[in-house]
Amino acid sequence: MKINDSFKDRVLVITGGTGSFGSTVLKHFLSSDIGEIRIISRDEKKQDWMRHMLQAHDPEHAGKVRFYVGDVRNIDSVRDVMYGANFVFHAAALKEVPSCEFFPMEAVRTNIIGTDNVITAAVENRVERVVFLSTDKAAYPINTMGMTKAVGEKVVQARAQTAYERGGTVLACTRYGNVMCSRGSVIPLFIDQIKRKAPITITDPGMTRFLMNLDEAVDLVAFAFENAEPGDLFIQKADASTIGDLADGVMKVFGQTEKKIIGSRHGEKLYETLMTREERLRSVDMGHYFRIVPDARGLNYDKFYVKGTVATEGEEPYTSHNTRRLDVDGVVKKILETDYVKEELEGRPHIVEA
Repeated sequence: MKINDSFKDRVLVITGGTGSFGSTVLKHFLSSDIGEIRIISRDEKKQDWMRHMLQAHDPEHAGKVRFYVGDVRNIDSVRDVMYGANFVFHAAALKEVPSCEFFPMEAVRTNIIGTDNVITAAVENRVERVVFLSTDKAAYPINTMGMTKAVGEKVVQARAQTAYERGGTVLACTRYGNVMCSRGSVIPLFIDQIKRKAPITITDPGMTRFLMNLDEAVDLVAFAFENAEPGDLFIQKADASTIGDLADGVMKVFGQTEKKIIGSRHGEKLYETLMTREERLRSVDMGHYFRIVPDARGLNYDKFYVKGTVATEGEEPYTSHNTRRLDVDGVVKKILETDYVKEELEGRPHIVEA
């Protein structure tokens, strides 16, 4: 993808920058004309690993990257990294569904309070634009991860207008489906099981999930940076497949093994929703993306006691069950686009931490 000229000589902060999303955002922005990229995360081991990988594989641009050991839960460490920044991509989150189910307050502290801290520090430092990473699990959430990310979206939307009025800061969200080969996703697990000649463990073969690669995720971030108005939520139109077809596609690439049905994990849905019926009513079709404008109603609900709204929801939500469904061959083509799969096939170490 091409990063536009608005990032030339500017400063980008990536929270959670050593994770899958942050690493891929870094990879794309690193070779652009951007002036500086600041990575903030609480894992100094991953930062050291990333620093050495950059020096070894991209020494020409490695000097653009500065590392900050910090935690979005601690507003002081967030303030430190925001000073003089122009743009922020907020990817720091607790994202694994089972661990959030067992430790819900940890998810609250990172996904909700951490998001509020990022907003506060960005507005104080008059950051121009902040894009927040959300998830399809935030739409009609049934698990702690989805619930906390949904509240994180609400925090962004609730503070968006005031942030713009006080500091000129534009706050916006992007909402993703399943990003292939990211941390906690199933494709790396399937590949590892095949290589060990162990059975592939499938929760439910009829379960559907959206399939995006990390580069598409970065394209969505760049689109949001360029087009967002305060409080906007952007969604990419994405392909999907059943988990059964996904497993068959991975086996078609890496070799056959047995399948073992293990049942759904804590807090999992049969299918995922990227846009609810209620959001669809406020959505704008922008070709490859949907833009969902914020609800502009104020706290004065007097008129609704006399006269309600004509419509409150669209015809149907946008889900992994009703989007374009890939067959096994389509899955193979999709997964072969990912760097992780290419590197696995070539036997190379992964440059991007996943």
